[in-house]
Amino acid sequence: MESGKRLLVDMDGVLADVYRQFISFEEKESGIRLSIDSLLGKEEYEAFKHGRKHVNEPNFFRLAPLMDGAVATLKALNEKYDLFIVSAAMEFPNSLIEKHGWLAEHFPFITWKQIVFCGSKTVVQGDIMIDDHYKNLDHFNGQRILFTQPHNYGHDDRGHTRVNSWAEIAALLL
Repeated sequence: MESGKRLLVDMDGVLADVYRQFISFEEKESGIRLSIDSLLGKEEYEAFKHGRKHVNEPNFFRLAPLMDGAVATLKALNEKYDLFIVSAAMEFPNSLIEKHGWLAEHFPFITWKQIVFCGSKTVVQGDIMIDDHYKNLDHFNGQRILFTQPHNYGHDDRGHTRVNSWAEIAALLL
């Protein structure tokens, strides 16, 4: 680790493509395939009629697709920073074990000591945080990186640095 800086990385919407997962679950539920464009600017539960049901279903978190470029970039970041995955995992009973299994499968270089499952992220501290939700970044005292997702698209960045991909994160932090 070169920098000595603590980097906190969110899971859902940053590492895990929960929008693709929501779209898939909604299509199975209703037969309607939603487009990303139709979801822009809407909060998740506004965009997905059955969203609260789906986050409580088995395998919602465990089988979520990866965000493009996440593995290679996170591996490089892990060598440069004091890296922690920080995920709100207490609200949905299945998510704790499912998120742990998902991380172990896709990011085997991340140790159990680098995983922080919590209720509120207001308790975590570090130098840099990457997240897709304002509620997690607004209170943070370090460098705040907002990962673009449909729910935050078209909104004021609130002083956060906006990125649209893992390639942009690599260019910014590596």
